[in-house]
Amino acid sequence: MEYLDFELPIKELEEQLEKCQIIGQESDVDVTATCDQINEKLVETKKNIYGNLTAWQRVQLSRHPSRPYTLDHIRGLCGDTFLELHGDRGFKDDKAMVGGLGKIGGQSFMIIGQQKGYNTKTRQYRNFGMANPEGYRKALRLMKMAEKFGIPVVTLIDTPGAYPGLEAEERGQGEAIARNIYEMVLLKVPIISIIVGEGASGGALGIGVGDRVYMLENTWYSVISPESCSSILWKSWEYKEKAAEALKLTSSDMKKQELVDDVIPEPLGGAHYDRETTFKTVEEYILKGYNELKDLSTADLIAQRMDKYTKMGEFKE
Repeated sequence: MEYLDFELPIKELEEQLEKCQIIGQESDVDVTATCDQINEKLVETKKNIYGNLTAWQRVQLSRHPSRPYTLDHIRGLCGDTFLELHGDRGFKDDKAMVGGLGKIGGQSFMIIGQQKGYNTKTRQYRNFGMANPEGYRKALRLMKMAEKFGIPVVTLIDTPGAYPGLEAEERGQGEAIARNIYEMVLLKVPIISIIVGEGASGGALGIGVGDRVYMLENTWYSVISPESCSSILWKSWEYKEKAAEALKLTSSDMKKQELVDDVIPEPLGGAHYDRETTFKTVEEYILKGYNELKDLSTADLIAQRMDKYTKMGEFKE
C-alpha cells in the first residue's frame, strides 16, 4: 500500500499494529488488548483524516496509484461478461479509451471509459488516460451502436484531459469532443455517467453528457486541473492547493451546484481500501439510474436531458 503525505499517521499506526500482531504470533505473550487499542486509535485517526479532507487532498486521492481504474470497475461490475470492442473505423484503436458490451445485474450495457496505466510501461501504452480524437470517435461509434440496438450506455470518466499534442489537434481533437457532446445530447437510449477518478476539462465532457451523472466521493470534476489553474493565475504550481479550493471541484461542491445528480460514497480511506464494496455501490447506482430512465419514451428522455443541461448556470438573485 502506498501512502499520501497526509496519510502518514495512518501508516505509522498500521505498522505498529502489524508488529504487535507478529509479536503475538511468534511468542506466548497475550497482546490482544494492545492490538485492540492500536486498532481503535487507527479507526479514529482515519475518521479524523478522511472526514476533514481539503479539496487538494481529494484531488490526491483521486490520483492514488492503488485506486481502481476503468477496467477494474468493468471487471468488478461485469465479471467475464464484458466484450471489448476496438477501433474508430477511421484511424486506429485508441488505447486510452476503452469500451464494449457487458452485463450489470443481468442488464446489458455499452460501457465506455478512459483507462490509465499501472506502471511506466502501461501508462505510456494508455497515454496516461488522455484520449486522441480517434478515442472519442471510437466512443461515439460504440454509443451509436448501442442506440441502434436499444442498449443503455454507461460511461466511466477518469482522465487528466484530452491529449493536447499537435497531432491530436491536426486530426480534429476539438471537433471530435464537440461532436460527441452534440450526439450524446440527442442519443435515444439512457446514458449514465460516473466520474471514477479525475474529470478534467473537455476530455471528461467528451463522454460525460448523461441523463444521470454521478461522482465517486473522492473524485473531482472541473474545467481545469488545480496545477494548470495555479500556473495560469500565479505563474507557478505552488498555489495548487489554493486553486483547488477556488475551483469548487469536489463531489460535494458539484452536488451543491447541481452539476451532478448524486455522490457515490466510498469506503473509509477511499475506493482502493475496499474495491469490492466500491464496485457493489457503483452497481447499485447504475441500476438505480437505469430503472428511473428505462420506461421513458425516447422523446421524453431527450427532452429531460436537454432541459437538464440548459438549466445549468442559471441562478436567481
